[in-house]
Amino acid sequence: MGSDLGIWLNPELMKESPLVKRLIWSGLLAGVGALSSLVATRAAAMIWRRIFDEDPPE
Repeated sequence: MGSDLGIWLNPELMKESPLVKRLIWSGLLAGVGALSSLVATRAAAMIWRRIFDEDPPE
């Protein structure tokens, strides 16, 4: 099983394949988008609590 992992995570093969590059980019973009959404939601909730002294609406 260890040898199979080397094929999938081979940097040289990943650099050559446009499909793999596109999949990696899509995953990276989705991860960063999800993280920024969580940060924005927490920041907005903190601001809401300070202004209105109550939990934000659902």
